[in-house]
Amino acid sequence: MLIRTGHWIRSAAFSVLSSAGWRDPLFRALRGTGIAVQRGLWIMDVTGASEDQQATTVVRCDATAETTTPTETPAEEEVNGSASVPGGMDRDGTTELLPGETVVKEGKAAILFPSANEVFYNPVQEFNRDLTCAVITEYARELLSQKGVRLVVPGEKERVVVSLSEESQEMEEVQEGEQKQGLEAPVAVVGEPCEQGLRVLEGLAASGLRSVRFALEVPGLKSVTANDCSARAAALIARNAQYNGISHLLKASQRDASILMYEARGRKDRYDVIDLDPYGSPAPFVDAAVQAVSDGGLLCVTCTDMAVMAGNCGETCYNKYGSVSIKAKYCHEMALRIILHSLDQRAGVYQRYIEPLLSISADFYIRVFVRVRTGQAKAKHSASKQALVYNCVGCGSFHLQRMGKRICQGKNMKYTAATGPPVGPSCEHCGQRHQLGGPIWAEPIHNTEFVQKVLSAVSGNPSRFGTSRRIEGMLSMVTEELEDVPFYYTLDGLSSTVRCNTPSLLQFRSALLHAGYRVSLSHACKNAVKTDAPPSAIWDIMRCWEKNHPVKREKLSETSPAFQILSTEPNLQACFTVRQDANPQSRRRQLVRFQENPHANWGPKARARAGGAPPDLDDRRKQLQNKRKKPTADTSNLKNFPCKKFRQGLCSQGEDCCYSHEPQQEKDTGATME
Repeated sequence: MLIRTGHWIRSAAFSVLSSAGWRDPLFRALRGTGIAVQRGLWIMDVTGASEDQQATTVVRCDATAETTTPTETPAEEEVNGSASVPGGMDRDGTTELLPGETVVKEGKAAILFPSANEVFYNPVQEFNRDLTCAVITEYARELLSQKGVRLVVPGEKERVVVSLSEESQEMEEVQEGEQKQGLEAPVAVVGEPCEQGLRVLEGLAASGLRSVRFALEVPGLKSVTANDCSARAAALIARNAQYNGISHLLKASQRDASILMYEARGRKDRYDVIDLDPYGSPAPFVDAAVQAVSDGGLLCVTCTDMAVMAGNCGETCYNKYGSVSIKAKYCHEMALRIILHSLDQRAGVYQRYIEPLLSISADFYIRVFVRVRTGQAKAKHSASKQALVYNCVGCGSFHLQRMGKRICQGKNMKYTAATGPPVGPSCEHCGQRHQLGGPIWAEPIHNTEFVQKVLSAVSGNPSRFGTSRRIEGMLSMVTEELEDVPFYYTLDGLSSTVRCNTPSLLQFRSALLHAGYRVSLSHACKNAVKTDAPPSAIWDIMRCWEKNHPVKREKLSETSPAFQILSTEPNLQACFTVRQDANPQSRRRQLVRFQENPHANWGPKARARAGGAPPDLDDRRKQLQNKRKKPTADTSNLKNFPCKKFRQGLCSQGEDCCYSHEPQQEKDTGATME
């Protein structure tokens, strides 16, 4: 972005200065951030904000809220372990707070925010940002270790490997040699550029909070580009980079995200890490992102349009992601597999393919971390990695149908069409019809080895993130999940189908283990049971449970799924004696797995607006709450609309009807027009 003399920027955030304004802190902030400024003339000045609108509360998942205002900033204050400066200035004492601005502290970053909703910010996603910093750190450690560069993470202790084998003495000598080499190897620290480090792009940066945290908390970075198409956001990113003293590492950019990534498709121009966290769907940016990331690079994508991906709008989901979503108990895991399918499909166009490292469903969004690789031979495996889903509308049983089939013949790979379908015209258990969804990603959605590395780093340095306890609980559940089993059942869903009491989680898991099947929990749902047992074994266990806790058969309809399922005798005699291995380690340790909402209105925030949010936004939300269920108070204007029931001869209100009963109105109007 180039700010020139005589070019007026139409915004309440800018005001005219004299040429002496060059010495203003804003222009010093813009210099060295990638935004060129000529003598002149504009300065950020948020107008219209009252003095009492100077506080912004930041809500954290496991940390206390912190608020800073221009009049409340102490002389010496700790920002998650880093000291802030007095009087609302940055570490260099050059950036002053403008009227109406507040300082939001998260991690090691301190971000300037206008009081109005001109730049989007949601404190709920601190967990998302913390997890991203942890994942990129381990990815950088893995990548730079191959180049002989050692990462230094603040607060992290040296990892010690203890050998219990008979050759312990030889192993100790090898470890001592590795430690000596590590001391001589180049060191990458946070806040400083690394020549052999990673180039990071945040395509939709808004305030730049995520990028600032990357620069301050993730070692081994060569550069960080924070891009946003909004002029206000780009100027705010530049100020925040200067405010945190990282202008040498973080560069602001005001471009269309897709165009910026399309221009970086060359091999030497590609980014090592691309982070996409849009307001809504990332679908418009996926095609450019899979081309702009380097070979073996990391692509981080967030989806917040869960209504579309969870089955409410299957046709819209197909338009955006090339997959039909269906309403089912496993809708959140299906959403993860839909976005992975979309990423792999777009990458396959350019002879590339994806390797999922971590995929999570949390709060109101889903987040995936994938590596994008190039290879024509392996890209051909894509068809055999996708599958269609047959979901029974009665009992909820599901079956997967692979889109393709590959057979290994020595050194060669043979690709054939898949055979199917795996189900009949109706469900064999309840007699109901099937819904068809997908295609979806049918391969593992996590890399357990990589997740273990991230988990070890977070648990070994819990003070690094404000949401470390939740990250530890979430990743612990991810490592316990069955990798090769898509989707899950829910205990309340199974019990609701047969109209019986719900067995405890340990009893049902024990029954599956006694029957010889594998079973695990799922991070996507609290009552989920992920197992390799077929649907017939699941319903046999529920039939055995119903015999111990009988339902009133006479109240069941003969066409209901419950009647059809319970009318069949079980072939499997289930044992509900609780086994010790039925309780997973994450549950025994009582880790934070499914966090409750800490306060009201916890979830997505309003989209950023050019003029800022109206002051009565909360009142307007309350006014429109359940507007379709509340009767209209003022009915005087309804007489201008014809009564539909009167046209059909069904209106019994007569003169008391609030709508018009004049049938000739349309005919008269039509005659006049003729």
